[in-house]
Amino acid sequence: MTRRLWAGLALFVLMLSGCATGPNANPRDPLEPFNRGMYQFNDAVDRAVVKPVATVYRDVLPSPVRTGVTNFFANLQDVWSFVNNSLQLKGEAAGNSLVRFGVNTVFGLGGVLDIASEMQIERHTEDFGQTLGYWGVGAGPYLVLPLLGPSTVRDTAALPLDVQGNLVSGVNDVPARNSLTVLNLLNQRARLLDASKMLEQVALDSYTFTRDAFLQSRLNAVYDGYPPDDGEPFEPTEENPVEPTFESNGL
Repeated sequence: MTRRLWAGLALFVLMLSGCATGPNANPRDPLEPFNRGMYQFNDAVDRAVVKPVATVYRDVLPSPVRTGVTNFFANLQDVWSFVNNSLQLKGEAAGNSLVRFGVNTVFGLGGVLDIASEMQIERHTEDFGQTLGYWGVGAGPYLVLPLLGPSTVRDTAALPLDVQGNLVSGVNDVPARNSLTVLNLLNQRARLLDASKMLEQVALDSYTFTRDAFLQSRLNAVYDGYPPDDGEPFEPTEENPVEPTFESNGL
């Protein structure tokens, strides 16, 4: 059912792209009117609910606890990174991901402590959207998803597998699974509080800044920081003169 839902969404986006493109449209963002509306919706939800809760979360929990939460979910991500590094034929990266998971799970209290980084075992985070990009699947139009935030058609199509690759989705106890999911999203938003504050201060058009930051970040992720010369690098505009330096996820 989930796969059908996201496949239908991707098809809907492709249909929209045919009628949303105008003479002044950004070629990477032909759905800008739809995306701006969804961005405003997400921003309203974020300001009313998510950001205040994330602020309390950051202020109440000590930094070591929040670091442990971050390490725990990053350790789970290493398993899916191992799969995607393997699909991309990156043997060393796949090996590092597997070793990291084993070391941190056994010696790092289930991943709460990042022992592998102290052992200088490098993390290579990969998802299925990056795997599709590695094998030549284009990103497609930029797309803002409800509540989930910035994406592309390619990443949206990959999302069902990324969800299934998340070990949290395999937890049978529904309340526990939902609690872990909320904790992960809340922790991620808390980590972006400073970035969102900076965004409000420097961006004349926060939508444009967020879009360019996300697309540049995903391009670098697909090519491991070395995008091709024709990879549509960031170009400052009158609305957004500041080069993006962070990745914007979710709200």
